[in-house]
Formats: sequence, C-alpha cells, structure tokens
Amino acid sequence: MSFSEWDQRCMTLALEEARRAADRGEVPVGAVLTRGEVVLAHGGNAQIELHDATAHAEIRVLREAGVRDSNYRLPGTTLYVTLEPCTMCCGALVHARVGRLVFATREPRAGAVLSTGAILDNPALNHRVEWVEGLYETESADLLRQFFQQRRGDQEKGT
Repeated sequence: MSFSEWDQRCMTLALEEARRAADRGEVPVGAVLTRGEVVLAHGGNAQIELHDATAHAEIRVLREAGVRDSNYRLPGTTLYVTLEPCTMCCGALVHARVGRLVFATREPRAGAVLSTGAILDNPALNHRVEWVEGLYETESADLLRQFFQQRRGDQEKGT
C-alpha cells in the first residue's frame, strides 16, 4: 500500500499529538481528522487529564470537528490515528460517518478494526468506513513501547 504525501503529513501531525500526550503522562495516541486537504481537528489522548474514560484521541477530534461543522455527522472525512481504534472509537467512526481510517500500528489487546474484532467490517452496520494500516507503524509502535518501558521503570523506582 502506498500512502500519499498528504497522508504522510497528517500521520506526522498525529505522531506529534501522540508525543504531546506522552509528555502529559497520557498513553501516546494522537489523531487528526481531515476533509480533503483541510485539517478539521487534531489532538491526543486525555483520559487522565480530563478524568474521562472516553477522552481517546479519536473521540476528541470527532467532537471538535462536530462542533466546528455544527453536525455530528462528518461524511467525506479521513481519520489518521497512531494506534488501531478500540470498539468505542470504531462505533463513533460509524456513527459520525467517517469515510476513511488510516492507522499506524495494531493494538493487540483492544484494537477492534482487526486485532480483537472486525467492527468496521460488520455487514449489519449501516455505514462502511474504509481502512488501511501501517503508515509510520514502526514510529508509532516505538513511541508506545518507550512510553510503557519508562512507565514500568518509574513504577519499579517508586516514582
């Protein structure tokens, strides 16, 4: 699969958001929502900061774009995210009518695009989200690995 220069720019921005999330102590996941070559919203995980289990990067950008568009439906959009979305986020993508998902790396424990389920490929759903994986997979996986290694090291030190 080849990715466009625009895809690469958007995933680079998502990775920057993931790094910002890590700097705040959040799991480093970043997301960018676009329509055409316009960025509608971008952000990172903020569950700890916002005391909100639903404050995943994907949900945050869908909310922001929905407010900007004055519509919870976001047809013709592409979501770039550094980690395979979970069940909640996949459901939100369907309800928002996102057209395309590009994610960097798989999430073997909670990813619901293909790792633990195939939510977006369910024929019973009334909307299909096209999806592709692998853009900056290594960079995203390395960022996550380093974050959790550091977190485990901090826990061993008692900090």
